[in-house]
This record gives sequence, structure tokens and C-alpha cells, in this order.
Amino acid sequence: MAVCPILLYPDPILKQVAEPVVMPDETVDALVQDLIDTMLDAGHSVGVAAPQIGASRRVVVVDVSNSKLGRDNNHGLLTMINPEVIEKSGSMTMREGCMSVPDYTGNVTRAENIIVEFTDRSGQPQVIECSGFEAIAIQHEIDHLDGLLFLDRVSSLKTDLFRRKKR
Repeated sequence: MAVCPILLYPDPILKQVAEPVVMPDETVDALVQDLIDTMLDAGHSVGVAAPQIGASRRVVVVDVSNSKLGRDNNHGLLTMINPEVIEKSGSMTMREGCMSVPDYTGNVTRAENIIVEFTDRSGQPQVIECSGFEAIAIQHEIDHLDGLLFLDRVSSLKTDLFRRKKR
């Protein structure tokens, strides 16, 4: 469909709680495709949420399969409508970045294992277990739906936030 521009912090849409999608919704498939196209076009992205492209709706896409951190443990391309983490366990801290905060990365602690329920692109309910980098990526994208950025989860802006090196 279309590669969309990514909204940058401090755009106010990024701080809003996104609206749930009521299924069936014929517009959601086009939104999912826009998210996929935008994620793939970035080249380095493992996920993108609808608010990042200006759509305040509870839709995300995640695919860590091409990342060295997620290559061996993933579900492939996940298209998640109204995703919700229903169970979490463990804890791990990872350096996170975000297309909406392009100049910084930060250490964020999240659940290491999650169970997430969602509706997939074809309208089917799904429940999956995820761990490691994939679990981290999903939690990061769901945060976007709740108006949160990784900056909101960095425990110390002084010691855990880093300026990204210019490429």
C-alpha cells in the first residue's frame, strides 16, 4: 500500500492511548499493510505501531526474524490487532531504540516471557507465547498503543539514555 512517514517525539499523537479496533473493520487491512511497508522500508526496524504513522488505533506489526537477536526464536511476521499481554514472567534489560526517537537509545527492563492475545490480520483470535527479543519488541510496540515511549521506561535518563552514533 504505502510507506508512511514516522511521527517523531514529541508529536502529541505518540502520547495518546490508541482506540481499540472493532472487528470486522475493512480499513484495518490497509493499515496493517501500511505498517508492514513502513517497517520493511526502514530496513532495520523490527516493529511499528499505528500511532507512529499517525493512526491512533490499536494495531502493531512485529517481525524479529531478520534481526541477529531474534533470528533463532520468533513467530515470523506478526500482525496484531488489539494486542494485550495477559501473562508475563522474568525480567531482562535491553538497549532499545525507536524510529520515533531516532537520536537516542536506552536501557529498558521488561518481562522476558509473555503470553499475548490479539486478533490477526485475517480476523482470527490468537494467543501466543513469546520470549527474549521477540517479547521485548512486542511489549515496546504495545507501549506505543498506550501512549508510552521507551523513554518513559528508562529508569535513569542520566545513566541509561544514550545518544545514538551517527551512521
